[in-house]
Amino acid sequence: MIDLRLPAATYRLQFNRQFRLKDAIKLVPYLFRLGISDLYASPVFQTRPGSPHGYDVTDPTHLNPELGTETDFEALSNTLNDQGMGLLLDIVPNHMAASPENPWWLDVLENGTTSPYSGFFDIDWSAGEGRVLLPILNSPFREALENRELVLTIEDAGIFVYYHDYRLPVCLESCRLVIGHRLDTLEATSGSKHPDFQHLERLISEVQSLPALDMDSECYRKKQALKKSLLSLITSSPRIKTFLLENISLFNGRKREPESFGLLRNLLEKQVYRLAFWRTERERINYRRFFDINDLIGLRVEETAVFETTHSLVLKLVREGKVSGLRVDHIDGLKDPFQYLSRLQQYISGDGTEIRPSPRFYVVVEKILSGDETLPKEWPVSGTTGYDFASLVNSLFVDWKRAQALDEIYHRFTGLNVPFIDVVYRKKKQVIKELFPGEINSLGQQLAHLAHQHNGNSRFSFQELTGALTEVTACLPVYRTYLPTPPVSPHDRRYIKQAVAEARRRNPHMESDAIDFLQRVLTLDFPTQIKAREQPEWLRFVLRWQQLTGAVMAKGYEDTALYSYNSLLSLNEVGSQPESPGLSAGDFHQRNLARLEHYPDTLNATSTHDTKRSEDVRARINVLSEMPAEWESRLKRWRQWNQAKKLAVNEMPVPEPNTEILLYQTMLGAWPLAPDEIPGFKERLKAYLVKAVREAKARTSWLSPDLDYENALIQFIDSILEEDSGRNPFLEDFLRFEKTIAFYGALNSLAQVLLKITLPGIPDFYQGTELWDFSLVDPDNRRPVDFTKRRELLDSLIRQEADGQPALLRQMLSSWQDGRVKLYVTCKALNTRKSLREVFQRGQYIPLQINGQNTEHVFSFARREEDMWVLVVVPRLLSGLVLADVLPLGEPIWENDRLLFPPDMPGQWASVFTGETLRASTGEKDLPLADILRQFPLALLVSR
Repeated sequence: MIDLRLPAATYRLQFNRQFRLKDAIKLVPYLFRLGISDLYASPVFQTRPGSPHGYDVTDPTHLNPELGTETDFEALSNTLNDQGMGLLLDIVPNHMAASPENPWWLDVLENGTTSPYSGFFDIDWSAGEGRVLLPILNSPFREALENRELVLTIEDAGIFVYYHDYRLPVCLESCRLVIGHRLDTLEATSGSKHPDFQHLERLISEVQSLPALDMDSECYRKKQALKKSLLSLITSSPRIKTFLLENISLFNGRKREPESFGLLRNLLEKQVYRLAFWRTERERINYRRFFDINDLIGLRVEETAVFETTHSLVLKLVREGKVSGLRVDHIDGLKDPFQYLSRLQQYISGDGTEIRPSPRFYVVVEKILSGDETLPKEWPVSGTTGYDFASLVNSLFVDWKRAQALDEIYHRFTGLNVPFIDVVYRKKKQVIKELFPGEINSLGQQLAHLAHQHNGNSRFSFQELTGALTEVTACLPVYRTYLPTPPVSPHDRRYIKQAVAEARRRNPHMESDAIDFLQRVLTLDFPTQIKAREQPEWLRFVLRWQQLTGAVMAKGYEDTALYSYNSLLSLNEVGSQPESPGLSAGDFHQRNLARLEHYPDTLNATSTHDTKRSEDVRARINVLSEMPAEWESRLKRWRQWNQAKKLAVNEMPVPEPNTEILLYQTMLGAWPLAPDEIPGFKERLKAYLVKAVREAKARTSWLSPDLDYENALIQFIDSILEEDSGRNPFLEDFLRFEKTIAFYGALNSLAQVLLKITLPGIPDFYQGTELWDFSLVDPDNRRPVDFTKRRELLDSLIRQEADGQPALLRQMLSSWQDGRVKLYVTCKALNTRKSLREVFQRGQYIPLQINGQNTEHVFSFARREEDMWVLVVVPRLLSGLVLADVLPLGEPIWENDRLLFPPDMPGQWASVFTGETLRASTGEKDLPLADILRQFPLALLVSR
């Protein structure tokens, strides 16, 4: 029986060939001193060579050799165990790489439905008439063929076709076309009695006698044996090999002679795969992808054999005690997440008993919650990977009383007056049309079939039903519903009803009966006359639709709308709501009480490998919500100063206002504190902005990049940041304003990291963020981390603290730009949490009140487990309280404000950050804020 082990704090590491298992081993002592209990590893299974992230798995049954050996993994496990630490491992059950490095995929491309792996991949063979479309060509098929980009070769492993570096197998049945070509010539030169010739003739005859379809495992083994014999003959017989190479040369044709490519064209038409130009045949793709990425193919992990094979290694590592928790990637891509998670827990526990929602093994899921959505209560998981927490804690630092003014400023500056909800709707429809035309059309055909089945005289056309399906999909307010079997949950019914109502509102002329029928199908509201054998077809349709809606939301909302609506970029985050005005302290308390009740062990993340911008970037940009008038005045000046630096593309100045405001906010959020980092940042900024505008899909896109527009954008950045051409009023004014924003943003960041560690949930740290980190979206946030610097700074802080905390605090605060103060807060708070695990994991959450003039600038709560109390005080919205560069310390700032205690709260406290002892006055049930925040701008107090 495997015990449930709960982390105290996790630290995410991104493994790749620049950061390997041996590198992680060296970090373990540092992470332990920092206060981390569990290393949180990106996927470690075999991937495509050079993978920077590990999500393009090619073999989940083996470790990635680029990261190290099994011995290295064993050493990492032992090192963690020696420190009493665990390993939270990221797994990828939804998809694999559809690439030549994936042996299962190659076998399917060679053998089609007769491959033992054909059931592993989510392929609609009927839609492709028994073939799978491969959209890997950069030009139309005929052009690629006649340009000799498709080349037939022979290798030790068989006969292959190469498209540049992409190696494609040639099925054994069609190999005979190559081997048998000009066979009479070989007979004439070698003689019909030659053993090699007779052996070859016999092999060709045996290949011809293979059954065309429905091969069983014995036939498959015979086929592999024939292939081996053929390759052995070619290797052993120079005569046969020379003959075969001559044939291959003929198949490869001659440039500028189109008729010479007929042999190769005919050969490729015999393959399981059909090669296609990626740009023009997206609607014909007949396999489920990860989002719109053609070279990541969906797995049918709901099948027992697929689950057992793909999870064999990870389950072994869990049972051996080398993995103490799992992070499940992209749970919404699975056909039935509940079934998957239940099976995962059952296989881990090993006893096959029914799994209840309370998990036996620590599992968190990458699930993005929308609005008031919660995790399905029946899932046997401890929570999510933390996007919901990042959104929640970020909202506390948005001035909800002033934030609405930012929308008005945005509309005035850009001339765009479209509500965010309309932007989302339009962008979801755009990606359905551009990225998922094949998926929506296939579902439309299935829906038309169901309509005809339901009513043989159905008057709904394919176009009407597909249109209704598109509209409802675009209006769905969540990533997906979760209908494995009836009855439909109240939550899912409400989401579908809401989507249908919104689709009707936006399309009053849409065929009403068609959308009524669609709603019945999506809620599995079976008519009384429908036959029992037809009901599973309704369910299959819904299950497939649910897998699509998550992809549409991810691409339409996350990767398009969040780059298209740029009012306050700190709210444009995975799991966030840009139209949200922030949260009051009272609302924030209520959300945390709910988290403690339902998911006390969920992850508290503030930066991840998927966030659009790091926690410190968001913390800075949030400051704009506190000063809307000053922000607007800066925008006006900057636009005026920089107007002449814009180039025109298609008679339109670049950048347009929407991109210009995106650029300025990004610069404010990510501008480096160290001068020597500025040149590198300028290059990072240009790469980021090109990615951002491509994602927005307005003037340019990944599918149709407008290089003239993008180059004009890059030139604009160069010109406004130019320092060598005389006075640059914009840059001078920007740097003054950025200095102010950076100061308040740093205080926000310190408060945010303390909240992450002490609020309900388990704090998660993305690599390197224990110091200031101003990373943007990937790949920017996957840059190498200087761990040597972090180790040295932590060692130095520990030594300096031993010499006296007051002097260290003054030094850190006066030089806050070097990041040591964030490292100090992180280390002190994490180690406090580690020593008081029960208080933070199971202790009560008690909101506290402030009495005084500055209540909106402080947030406070207590955690309690029996007689042990911990008290947390953080400042917020400080631009209205202190001037830039003035720390919010002591009586000059807090005056007579007091923190009120509940009746049973202790009166004596030890300050973790300052080492002070604080006492409430005799008979009093409060503490002066000026005392709590006298030496340090935030407080973590432990009862004595």
